Amino acid sequence: MRELPSPAKIVVLDDDPTGTQTVHGIPVLTEWSVPSLVAELTAPGPCFYILTNSRAFPQKRACAINREIGLNLVSAGRLCGRSFQVVSRSDSTLRGHYPAETDALAEALGGDFDATLIIPAFFDGGRLTMNDIHYVANAGNLVPAGETEFARDATFGYRASNLRDWVEEKTSGRVRAGNVVSFSLDDLRGDRARLTAKLAALAGGAVAIVNATEPADLSALAQALAVAQAGGKKFLFRTAASFVAAHAGIAPRPLLRAEEIASPGTGCGLLVVGSYVGKTSLQLQELLQSGRVSAVEIVVEKLLVPAERAAEVARAARQVEASLEQGANVALSTSRTLVTGRNAAENLAIGETVSRSLVEIVAALRKRPRWLVAKGGITSSDVATAALGVRRALILGQALPGVPVWQLGPETRWPGLAYVVFPGNVGGTDALVQLITMLG
Repeated sequence: MRELPSPAKIVVLDDDPTGTQTVHGIPVLTEWSVPSLVAELTAPGPCFYILTNSRAFPQKRACAINREIGLNLVSAGRLCGRSFQVVSRSDSTLRGHYPAETDALAEALGGDFDATLIIPAFFDGGRLTMNDIHYVANAGNLVPAGETEFARDATFGYRASNLRDWVEEKTSGRVRAGNVVSFSLDDLRGDRARLTAKLAALAGGAVAIVNATEPADLSALAQALAVAQAGGKKFLFRTAASFVAAHAGIAPRPLLRAEEIASPGTGCGLLVVGSYVGKTSLQLQELLQSGRVSAVEIVVEKLLVPAERAAEVARAARQVEASLEQGANVALSTSRTLVTGRNAAENLAIGETVSRSLVEIVAALRKRPRWLVAKGGITSSDVATAALGVRRALILGQALPGVPVWQLGPETRWPGLAYVVFPGNVGGTDALVQLITMLG
């Protein structure tokens, strides 16, 4: 009997660590050497993540990273004889280097893609798409994405809420809104053969957007995609987190319990907050008012003065260490006044300086915490890689909806520690209080 070929492994390139928020039992890499990719391509399991952290970098560097990973994947696939497909995971509120990253990936992977599918739905975070409009839930209301604070992002801002118009805006007119194919809710909930046929009709590097308001919509899409791909269609994906679980066939699991996150025994935990979105600031304010943590704040204005940065970092590190030694849970945060530069490049440079300072504080700690929570995508990525030395971690599941937990590997500074990656734009105003109360 002829042996069936192994299914193509799904490789998720994540532009910050928060994209692991819908899966469990899946590895995440922070490096992408060919030997590491061969090992993951040939390992059991439907997919793996590669953390690129590219949203924190200028576009040129982000493209170089995506190009390098694409070329390494091609080499690894040839060496081990395994096929793969690539998902470019980015923000469910539409921030990131699109279309630059997917253009770089397509080139490195050999081109000839029939279409790029754009799927920003993230149900746990209240990000839904219907009638081609992408919405962000806020206080029980659905707000068109172009009317949210995220659309005013200093680096990745945009105007359009209609995804077809958004594609035209982001591609500077290279792809006209009228040429963007839309997969409606009726398409996803109707006859499966017609949905498959519509996917199969995509060709010539088309761009398509997908509406979705519930997990069943993406499950239907995933099933139709499997048929279309088996028929030879080649797709690239630019998505938020919900699509990955549907495409890889990963069923949801219950939220993690406190004993699955916090290390046993006595000791206290550390929260590191770098995100500046309004939701994070409200969550932090409520946590500090609860009295459940000892607050240590670093002043961003001082970090941006070269003559003052080292002293400010050292002061904050001493305070964090002293509070942990005294048996207090600690919230290390940046001052909440947003400091911006004159352009996107300066804004990214400011973010890098702030994040590097937070990393130096965590790296200076002698005492291992019972748990470690990082708030914000750039913050959680830099703390993981630069302060903790993560090269490969296991995604355990979620502490709260949309809040992933990693188990650190043996190569890290604190092997086995559960690391909570808390997105800046997820959760209600009491989310940090809820999490810290649970962890104890």
